[in-house]
Amino acid sequence: MTDIRKLQNGSDVRGIACAGIAGEDVNLTEEAGNLIGGGFIRWLADKKGKKTNELRIGIGHDSRITADSLFAAAAKGILATGAKVYDCGLVSTPSMFMTTVFDQFAFDGAIMITASHLPFNRNGYKFFDRDGGLEHDDITKILETASELTVADAGLSGVEKVDSISVYCEFLREKIKKSIQAVDYDKPLAGLHIVVDTGNGAGGFFVDKVLNPLGADASGSQFLEPDGHFPNHIPNPENKQAMEAIRQAVLTNKADLGIIFDTDVDRMSAVLPNGDEVNRDAIIAMMTAIIAEDYPGGTIVTDSVTSDRLTRFIEGIGMKHHRYMRGYKNVINESIRLNQEGVTSPLAIETSGHGALSENYFLDDGAYMAVKLLIALAKAAKENKTLASFIENLEKGFEEREYRFRIQEEDFKEYGKNALHTFEERAKAKGYHIAPNSYEGIRITFDTDEVKGWLLLRMSLHDPQMPLNIEGVRDGDCDRLFDIVVELLDGFDKLVIPTK
Repeated sequence: MTDIRKLQNGSDVRGIACAGIAGEDVNLTEEAGNLIGGGFIRWLADKKGKKTNELRIGIGHDSRITADSLFAAAAKGILATGAKVYDCGLVSTPSMFMTTVFDQFAFDGAIMITASHLPFNRNGYKFFDRDGGLEHDDITKILETASELTVADAGLSGVEKVDSISVYCEFLREKIKKSIQAVDYDKPLAGLHIVVDTGNGAGGFFVDKVLNPLGADASGSQFLEPDGHFPNHIPNPENKQAMEAIRQAVLTNKADLGIIFDTDVDRMSAVLPNGDEVNRDAIIAMMTAIIAEDYPGGTIVTDSVTSDRLTRFIEGIGMKHHRYMRGYKNVINESIRLNQEGVTSPLAIETSGHGALSENYFLDDGAYMAVKLLIALAKAAKENKTLASFIENLEKGFEEREYRFRIQEEDFKEYGKNALHTFEERAKAKGYHIAPNSYEGIRITFDTDEVKGWLLLRMSLHDPQMPLNIEGVRDGDCDRLFDIVVELLDGFDKLVIPTK
């Protein structure tokens, strides 16, 4: 059996759960799932100061084809400890956290079986308790504990089915009703045409249990049926094919708004009626503008690859931009830290579409962000305004690119560290403007006749590669920025330079 400690992926567990792709051997087996379930219970009992047989655990999953087998595996490992297991069925990741909050459930812990937008053969486990998603060190402890256990089979007769997604959707509906205060209180979205694309993930509930009951016209919504082979496009708001699919749906149906979720609905992006995509910098700008009135002067925490034009937009509406490290947990934890220090930080959000609001437990919830957009859309419509008006002052981007420089060296972290140091020293020697307070990598901005834009070179969080993000202002700027990077990295022969 594979060392299950190697299944850690940051603050999650992920692995290859079934065959189907050449060269990728299964390592997230049912045996591993059983041990991980047992490890989680022991970790949770220790944290809460309870006996294992006093714990109540909810388990849900997205549309992946290995969901049922991994559910059964973890449930058996949990039941063998005497803990109670509740089957939440097909749900979203954020709704699983909420089962630890809602009075109807108040579970001690929750598990979501998902691997977000990764290929069909992957799967994983995400863990929650009332304090939120677990941290990296928590997962390490769970897997270390699990690796010392033996497989336990208690059968599944003790599992109880619950309809947690309906309770969660009632929470979303009430948020919309109370915020809009429409003449028809129960149908606040009447007159609005919203199309949704869930990419055959778990997000179909948003149409059936949120939009339709509130009076919205959701005709033209697509790929709502759960299918873990993801036959239409990758369920990922960062994927160009996925964004083009929802864009075309909006234009074809003449919709007022398009919403796209990832597989487990913890991320989202949107499309405006004219086909403009509200993703990456634009979704950050939109969410900032929507909440700015409620949190004047607040600090927005983002990941490191946001643009300079986004900073100008955020500061232009009286807010502050705190550009931090990549990784949704890093961004969320930094926003929480700022609040604890007395700095108002209402939003932590990545360009990937992970967005967490202080008003919503700092939970990265794509459906809750969609709710905020719908409320803003409905209110704007009452004033004969458009959702686009919120970001009309966001400068249009010209061209952006991302490259990955592979490191062909066994000690890739040390090699990358040396490359970054040399890169920075050479940039200083040339008089380039290096951005201060960069929490991740080296960021350089350019504003000369020769080149305008910015670049960020950093180390990958987990892999032997150095990602490079660049954004140019004019035709040819990205090529010039790329050439500058290659020049500054001259001599590092174990870096594989990608094609421009």
